[in-house]
Amino acid sequence: MPAKVLVVDDEPGIRRVLTGYLEAAGFEVTEASTGEEAVSLVRRALPDVVLLDVMLPDVDGIEVLRRLRTFSQVYVLLVTARAEETDTLVGLAVGADDYVTKPFSPREVVARVRAVLRRGRASSAGATRLLFAGLTIDPGSREVDAADHSVRLSALEFDLLVALAGAPGRVFSRRQLLEQVWGGDFFGDERVVDVHIRNLRKSLGDDASRPRIIGTVRGVGYKFLLDPA
Repeated sequence: MPAKVLVVDDEPGIRRVLTGYLEAAGFEVTEASTGEEAVSLVRRALPDVVLLDVMLPDVDGIEVLRRLRTFSQVYVLLVTARAEETDTLVGLAVGADDYVTKPFSPREVVARVRAVLRRGRASSAGATRLLFAGLTIDPGSREVDAADHSVRLSALEFDLLVALAGAPGRVFSRRQLLEQVWGGDFFGDERVVDVHIRNLRKSLGDDASRPRIIGTVRGVGYKFLLDPA
């Protein structure tokens, strides 16, 4: 089955170009021109990846992303203008997995879509459950239980947790996490790692000032603190 991509942009020309390139690459593509339509389509069509423009005519992309994260773990690539760094960081904090900036190459967008899909398959393929005191991570079902409660994570947050938990005690630099989780072709700001670590800690109930699960190694990066059960 081809992977499904939802392209959300109010400009018909951009949707037409992206749809053409994505379909030529073998993806099944659905289009939306408004934020409300995008939320509805994610519920009904269950896409694998959403390309979400920040500037939409009814509901802006950041608010659309907030709504999506209340019910879906779908990979979301935020599309922003170069001057919208604040929107990019806010979007990542809300739960975007990656971002591309306008003007962009359609081939680059296709490559980024392929990268997030490879990442998801790699984190799930052939992996066994990871068991720790008070925390269970199941790569096969992509489920996390902390203190006997199910934890909702975005797709990228889950991949990041698996990368860290797969090597307890190992210190990962931001660049190493980018290469392992985002993919070697990622060329964005390394601060995206910090934003997603912050989101991940919040979801797991881990206090950054007194961490139990994910520790910070100042000037270097992050490490997983729990020992295998």
